[in-house]
Amino acid sequence: MAIELAELIVRDAAAWRAWLATHHADPAGVWLVLAKKGTEKPTSLTYDQALEEALCHGWIDGQARRRDEATYRQRFTPRRRRSAWSKRNTGIAERLRAEGRMHPAGHAEVERAKADGRWDAAYAGSASIEVPPDLAEALAAEPKAQAMFETLNSQNRYAVLYRIATAKRPDTRARRIGQFVAMLARGETVHPQRPTSESEIGDD
Repeated sequence: MAIELAELIVRDAAAWRAWLATHHADPAGVWLVLAKKGTEKPTSLTYDQALEEALCHGWIDGQARRRDEATYRQRFTPRRRRSAWSKRNTGIAERLRAEGRMHPAGHAEVERAKADGRWDAAYAGSASIEVPPDLAEALAAEPKAQAMFETLNSQNRYAVLYRIATAKRPDTRARRIGQFVAMLARGETVHPQRPTSESEIGDD
């Protein structure tokens, strides 16, 4: 049974850092309350600040949820032992280390990732990730899947590319590509998506 995380509101980035210094070893994590743009109530902590402090303490962000008109909740948890790193976060972590801001827990996560290969295997973020040649070839061989892929919104496109990019073994990668091509050929998506037109993908 999944554990419902507690909600946490802190005043600012310094308060978030102080909380993490005390609680970074807690296994569950929290729903951190962040204010939307244009307001500093009940917190002035921004998402970027929250992420930096999380990385300093060996934590990572997760999904976001709406809370009310002025705030939302961002999930932060300790990084799991085999958790993949993004290229964006490796860059941030390197900067934080150079600035001397890393807590020992954050240093340990970086060194663990470098030792087991996850650091070098860091994946591109949604803004820069590209379609790899092996997926492009598989899509080209299945016109219905290719047509469906071209209609995907950014969330669904990244869901496919991320899962392929983070496959740890060649056979796992090949299997995922096959599964996604078959899924797309059936007109299905990872996340619900409104159709782009009234016509069905693949109709003659």
